[in-house]
Amino acid sequence: MSHRHVNGGLMASMNNNDTNMNMDMTMQMSFYWGKDATVLFQNWPNHSLGMYIVSLFFVFSLSFGVEAFSVLTTANLPRRAGSSPVAGGLKLAAAYALRTALAYMVMLSVMSFNVGIFVAAVLGHTAGFFLVKYRALNVASATDITPKV
Repeated sequence: MSHRHVNGGLMASMNNNDTNMNMDMTMQMSFYWGKDATVLFQNWPNHSLGMYIVSLFFVFSLSFGVEAFSVLTTANLPRRAGSSPVAGGLKLAAAYALRTALAYMVMLSVMSFNVGIFVAAVLGHTAGFFLVKYRALNVASATDITPKV
């Protein structure tokens, strides 16, 4: 396999001699600004400013969801009478699987090396963390009842 690097880290081509396949790929290898990014899917957001803004909100929502699902996988959920511990474990495992899938999608989005996508991911994680912890603090303070004297 041969690699040729050009123009600030763009990978120009990769030739695989074992299978006689020629693949021409360009991939950004450093952070950059601009709407011309490929996020998760080929040709998305497709050099469109409107779709780039949608992709920013999408990545924000994904990273927000990672933080929201972190509560479900760490919470001590009360068991209903007659429910099986296996069923409860399966629900927690499903929530964990969804959280992990969202986290990997955020990671792959950030690997586009687009600064806007990176900032949207960090802001989504921050907003999600704030909301989750703010809610937990409110619940904790509501249950902390001081006796009236």
